[in-house]
Amino acid sequence: MIDSVPALAAGLLLGALLATGSVSAQPAYPPLGDVASCKQYSGLPPEGVASEQMWVPGGSFILGSNTHYHEEAQARKATVEGFWIDRHEVTNAQFRAFTNATGYKTLAERGLDPKTFPGLPESMYRPGSTVFEIPRELNIANLQWWHFIEGTDWQHPSGPGSSIANMDNHPVVQIAFEDAQAYAKWMHRTLPTEAQFEYAAKGATTTTYPWGKSLHLNGKDMANTWSGVFPFQNTATDGFVATAPVGCFAQNGYHLYDMVGNVWEWVLDAWTPYHSIEEEPHPDIDLEDSLSVQARTPLLGTIKGGSFLCSPSYCKRYRPSARHAQDRTMGTNHIGFRTVALP
Repeated sequence: MIDSVPALAAGLLLGALLATGSVSAQPAYPPLGDVASCKQYSGLPPEGVASEQMWVPGGSFILGSNTHYHEEAQARKATVEGFWIDRHEVTNAQFRAFTNATGYKTLAERGLDPKTFPGLPESMYRPGSTVFEIPRELNIANLQWWHFIEGTDWQHPSGPGSSIANMDNHPVVQIAFEDAQAYAKWMHRTLPTEAQFEYAAKGATTTTYPWGKSLHLNGKDMANTWSGVFPFQNTATDGFVATAPVGCFAQNGYHLYDMVGNVWEWVLDAWTPYHSIEEEPHPDIDLEDSLSVQARTPLLGTIKGGSFLCSPSYCKRYRPSARHAQDRTMGTNHIGFRTVALP
């Protein structure tokens, strides 16, 4: 965990002062941090609370890593100003409130415009999105566990026969980049930058995970990830095969949940195959499970945090420094988002 309780308390107070001009007590958020509490959570902020955001005081930290995947290099010092960030991923309940208020239809519900993206196969223009399915046989070269399925969208995240009934407190998925931006604009916010997201996940610590050096802490699962033999068997030792309700795992030092694991999250930055613009791309970069291999457009964005599909044997990206390419026009059933606001 991030050992910054005094600084964090000061940061929360400062954020309240900056945002309102006076001292403001933090709202009484519902308790989260374990399976029992997260399953009771409605997925919406408490009555009378506009948002569930936490204050992250500005500071400097090491962005990226030189000891993991090549696209995380070169590690370098970065500085961010203080900001508010959602306590957890945007939930189905929160996204429904947005669509009910605005009538917004996601890109998966609308389909691509052939005038904007000419030359694609006809099936790629139809409303739908990409779904993970356990393959019958292993053929890594084809990444055959990803399938574009017509009728897939945020309300039908695993295909037209699926539903989010009784999943109001789960993170919304099947969200394209522009969908996340539309929600953020409605909330008078924005998506986090990659630096903001990574700093909120780990602060100034240099450990591999927000809580320490190993995936587990005292034998306890700290995030919703893949356990078992990927992609054939998820033993669900953490309690979940797919998405978990938000806030089922321990908060980090900034009182944030699921900054690693559960679902990948969109950030503002366009994709670059390495951090430093002065550095040449590494010839051995291999985004193992990259949907950019099957991207339908060249509009690649960046996602952070890893998901329930990341395993130690295949995609060890449930770490703050990890990053991944993603077609900005394509959601999946393991990509969501959260928002930030400046004081």
